[in-house]
Amino acid sequence: MGFISRKVIPACGNMCVCCPALRPSSQHPVKRYKKYLAEIFPKTLEGPPNDRKIIKLCEYAAKNPFRIPKIAKYLEQRCYKELRSGHLESIKIIHEAYSKLLCMCKAQMAYFAENLLNVVIELLDDKRHDDIRTLGCQTLTRFIYSQADRTYTHNIQNLAPKVCVLACKDGEDLTKSSLRAAGLHCLSAMVWFMARFSHIFPYFDEIVKAILDNYGVHDDVDDDTERVDSHHHWVDEIVRCETRSLVGVGDGVSPMHMAVRPRPEIKDISMMTREEIESPRVWAQICIQKIAELAKESTTMRRLLEPMFLYFDEGRHWAFKEGLAMVVLSDMSYLVEGSGIEQSILGCVIRHLDHKNVVLDPQVKSDIVQIATALVQQLNTQAAVDVGIIRDLCRHLTKSLQATVDVVGHQESNWNIMLQNSIESCLLEISRQIGDARPLLDMMMITLEKLPSVVVVARATIESLLILAHTISFTFASSNTQQVFPEALLLQLLKAMVHPDVETRIGAHRIFSVLLVPCANNARHGAPFQLEYLNETRRWQSKTASVFASASALLAKLRRERKV
Repeated sequence: MGFISRKVIPACGNMCVCCPALRPSSQHPVKRYKKYLAEIFPKTLEGPPNDRKIIKLCEYAAKNPFRIPKIAKYLEQRCYKELRSGHLESIKIIHEAYSKLLCMCKAQMAYFAENLLNVVIELLDDKRHDDIRTLGCQTLTRFIYSQADRTYTHNIQNLAPKVCVLACKDGEDLTKSSLRAAGLHCLSAMVWFMARFSHIFPYFDEIVKAILDNYGVHDDVDDDTERVDSHHHWVDEIVRCETRSLVGVGDGVSPMHMAVRPRPEIKDISMMTREEIESPRVWAQICIQKIAELAKESTTMRRLLEPMFLYFDEGRHWAFKEGLAMVVLSDMSYLVEGSGIEQSILGCVIRHLDHKNVVLDPQVKSDIVQIATALVQQLNTQAAVDVGIIRDLCRHLTKSLQATVDVVGHQESNWNIMLQNSIESCLLEISRQIGDARPLLDMMMITLEKLPSVVVVARATIESLLILAHTISFTFASSNTQQVFPEALLLQLLKAMVHPDVETRIGAHRIFSVLLVPCANNARHGAPFQLEYLNETRRWQSKTASVFASASALLAKLRRERKV
């Protein structure tokens, strides 16, 4: 009868439903993959996943790749059905099945990737259960880590906004915390993908915002590692004496009072505890760790830091003591240590002073400079600081000194002085790591060559150069080589000494004095420095004689040329 219905009257099998013998399917054996698919789901809704059956299904799929599209399609349709019914346990089984497929059938990913991504979208868009969205993040994370090329870059990056929203979900209960942790875990996988295949997602700014929202601030600064060095303290005080007639103001942070943050712990995902796995803050730290791995060159570093700086601007996170910026940038500096781009972070921080968000706010600029000072302390002492950073600092110092004359309010004046003190402290800290002062002397010469005739601008320029001269004098004190006074700089100083403004002329003489005999100039500012000066006198005899001889020779040359 079955033969007749199949061969002679094919329509009979579709119309007759009374006799099972008339159905053509009754003569077909059940497909093995359908049997395996039925077995992975327990008979009761609350039953746990059967890992053995799931592995058996995936082994069958690996041996029969042509069946994978049907298996993936079935799992996708079953997921939609279970989502409508709200059966969480069945959805977990589907999640495990796809995870095992990613592991065991990685070479055949093209057969089921589209179905898996459709399932991920449905899981992430679920509005009723946080656990379901957590499963969506976990599935997407495993999918990202299974990528061998950039085939699915477009699909992955388009899911980034959805994951960012989940990573920023409010709430302190366990499910919300687990959801944020899963979202950040997925974001860390996306950052890994960007580093692996050298492709930054267009939604990278949103990723950074979600990471920083969960990073948190913790007071784990190591107070015992403060760099207290009496040999450097006199330089700080001398700059105050030379360049300040105002007393009682100036809350700038000196390097003496800055504590270096401890080195962050490098997290190994395979060694994390359950508490760490469920902690959003830990995953945010891992994301920053992977962002540091993404920064392979200075150009990339600027692209990575830009959204961070905008986040700090909008949230007012630049405060030195309790702000988030210090924590994140310090950790980033440690993480890129030894890569050759350590100074890129410092340079980007200094350049951010010109950004429109902070350029007119001396208080925020002071906080930024204080953070830059702390970053200088973290730099390897063998790595000389870029001269461009010092040039930018001197430019901002000149602007601040010039603005101090024009300000009206007392509070605004205090903020400007605080900014000036912060820049001075940063320059003093940088002076410890300057290997060769000749580029700085050339920079001074170029600045003096363009010294304006406007009194306010000329005074501000000379005062900033005086502070820079003290920085250079400290470099001379730290160097064991004999110094030669540059002829071009001497010529420009002599021109400044005949400037129409009296204060400018006095400042030029002070600069010449500081550069010519640093120790003698520094020692005359009070008893606390006398002992230090006496201890340094013998060390400085040969170098001072060298500078004197150089300057004397240049002056004699100028006299001869004038007579001729």
